[in-house]
This record gives sequence, C-alpha cells and structure tokens, in this order.
Amino acid sequence: MDLPTVEAFVAVAEERHFGAAAARLHLVQSSVSAAIARLERELGARLLDRSPRSVSLTEAGAAVLPEARRLLAAGEGMRLAAVGEAGLTGTVRFGTFSALPVIDLPRHLAAFAAAHPAVEVRLSTSPSGSTGLAADLRAGRLDVGLVALPPDLTGGLALTPLARYAFAALLPAVSPLAGRVVLRLTDLADEPFVDSPAGFGHRVFSDRAFAAAGVARQVRTEIADLPSLGAYVAAGLGVAVVPAALVDPQPGVVVVPLREPFDWEVAIATRPEPSAAVAAFIGLALHLFPRDRGALSAD
Repeated sequence: MDLPTVEAFVAVAEERHFGAAAARLHLVQSSVSAAIARLERELGARLLDRSPRSVSLTEAGAAVLPEARRLLAAGEGMRLAAVGEAGLTGTVRFGTFSALPVIDLPRHLAAFAAAHPAVEVRLSTSPSGSTGLAADLRAGRLDVGLVALPPDLTGGLALTPLARYAFAALLPAVSPLAGRVVLRLTDLADEPFVDSPAGFGHRVFSDRAFAAAGVARQVRTEIADLPSLGAYVAAGLGVAVVPAALVDPQPGVVVVPLREPFDWEVAIATRPEPSAAVAAFIGLALHLFPRDRGALSAD
C-alpha cells in the first residue's frame, strides 16, 4: 500500500465525510473513494460503514487508524531525514480559546510561518471550550489544542503544561463581601453568578470546587468570552470565581482571594505520536504564555 492511500483513509476517518476529506486533500471525491476501496481490498477488511449522511469506522477501521497515523508519521520522518527540517510541510489544525489576553497569538504564528513557510496552520475554537477541544483532538478533527481540564477529562491525550493561574472571587465593589480579606466558597452560596458556559475548562474547575464545598450555586449569566466577564460583574449581574488574572480589569470590581485556593492549568494537548509539523508547532506553543508575569502562580 502507498502513503497517499493511507492518507486518504486517515482523512475520511477523521472528517467522517468523503467530501470533506477530498477537500482537505485537494482531490476529487471519486479519487478518495477509490483509495479507500483499494485499501480495504489490500487489507481484506471493511474499514468504514457508509450511509448517505455519515461515515463511521468499523471495528477493523478503528483498529487500523492508529497504525495508519503511525505509518504516515514514519513516512514524514523518513522524508525529513533526507531533506532536513527546512523541508517541513503539512497542516496543523490548532484549537485555541476564543480570547486570552496574556498571549500574543498573531505574533507567535507569524514567527512560526517564517520558520516553516510550507506548514499551514488552521485555527479554530469550540463552542464548548476545553471539553470540545479535547473531543475534537480525540476524534482527529484537531492536531493540537489548548486545554485546561482536570486529569480525568484528558484521557488519551499527551499534555505539556504551559501556565497556571489562581482562581479568585470577583465582586461588585458595592457588595457587602467586597471588604473581606479572603472568602470561602460557602460565603458566596446565596449570590447569583456570572460564568462561562458548561464545558469551558475554568467552569469545570469551579463547578467541581463548589460541589465539593456543598454549594449549589446559581449561574444566571453565561459569557463565552472570559476576559470580558468582569464587565458583567461590574454591572451588578452577579459575582464570579474565575482565573482572575485572565479577566480584563474593570472599575467597580474587587478581586478577593479564596481561603480554599485552586488553580487553572493550561496545557498543550495532542494525540500520542504527533506528526513532525505538529511537534514543531508544540515548540512554538511552549513560548505562548509569558513566564515573568505575576499572573502565573508558583508550582
């Protein structure tokens, strides 16, 4: 079997659609269909279940997919061994957060493009935050992504920690609690909350912390854009418990530390055995977050 045939199978397995796989590979759909049929004949097994609306892996296909990815990685490794890193090519599908004020992603992407001009980087976000990005990584819809989740929600992914931020309470300055030196989570039990939607990494952490404290809080306002959340607190719509350093400062908002502190750790995640292009991109990601800001807590 040849590598283009294997690449066609991986593309269909990840896209779950022949047309989308063909577009990804810049081929006509009939060529992709023929490649899959050829591979199934060579292996003596049906790899995909096809229906008019969807494509899914058979049991054999699910078993073959990791091997196919390894074969493509090995082929790319052989090519790089011959031509050197200057010949790095490919596509990196990068899942990131919708907004994060502490990183200058455009500048870093420009530096990566200058170093690896033949590697295309495609950016995307997920409407369900870190949990959605982790699911997209496992399904092969992404190659690398930023995630900030508890360990039990990152199974099957290879993680490289990047930065850690402390949670704190954000309160309207007029709140009776705003003068406290520290707050317990139970002190906030009767307050309405502003937070990100369920599934976002910091929401997962805060939901679990409040549940462990026995507090059934009411999240009345959900905002997907973490940096702008402070404006909603300032407007009196509720309080928040979030990684405070990542929220834009607002007049009329007081930040109070927690007596039971917990952190939000951001990591770069990939599937095991990333491609050479993804490995090079991880090198970029290691420098995305500043290491000399007070926003980062000590390990």
